[in-house]
Amino acid sequence: MSFHSMGRWPPRAAALSGLLVLTGLAGLLALWPAPGLAAEAYAARVTRVFDGDTVWVKPLAGGPYRKLRLDAIDAPEICQRGGETARDRLAARVLRQVVWVEEGAVDTYGRGLARLQHQGDDINRWLVASGQAWAYEWRVGEGPYAGAQKQAKRARRGVFAQANAETPRDFRRRHGPCPLPERKGR
Repeated sequence: MSFHSMGRWPPRAAALSGLLVLTGLAGLLALWPAPGLAAEAYAARVTRVFDGDTVWVKPLAGGPYRKLRLDAIDAPEICQRGGETARDRLAARVLRQVVWVEEGAVDTYGRGLARLQHQGDDINRWLVASGQAWAYEWRVGEGPYAGAQKQAKRARRGVFAQANAETPRDFRRRHGPCPLPERKGR
C-alpha cells in the first residue's frame, strides 16, 4: 500500500513539502512592501498643509508636487472642533520645512499614504501623541500609534481633553464633508 493511496505523506516528505511552500510564499512576499515599509522614500519640502492629516510636498529631487495623506492617523475634520488647531499645529511644525517622506499605497482619493519624519521625529506619531489626531485601529489589531494615543488620552491632550470627543469618522458619517478650508501656505 502506498502513502498516496493511504492519503498521507511520509513525515520527511511532508516536512519537505511544507518547506517548499514556505519558501515559495517568502519569495512572493518579498515582492510586496511589508506593512510600515515605504514603497518610495524621498526628501521633500512641505508647501501646503491642507488639514491635520493632509499635506502637499515638493520632492527635492524634482518632479511634480504630491498630495499626501498621513498614514495610520485621522485628524479632526477642518470644520470639526479641533480641526483648525490640528491643521495649525501641523503647519507650525512642517510648513516650508524639509521632511523625509516614506510613501506607500495610494488612498481612494489619489493621495499617497505617507509617514513624515522631521528633525528625527515621526510627525504622524507626534500628532497623535500631542492629541491632534486619533490612531487608526486595524481589523487585525491596534495600529502603530495606539500607544501614543493611550498616553495622550491619559494626559488629556488636545482632542482627548474632551470626554466626549467625536472621532472624525463618526463626524463625517453624521455631517458629511466639510466645505473646503482656506489655504494655508504655498
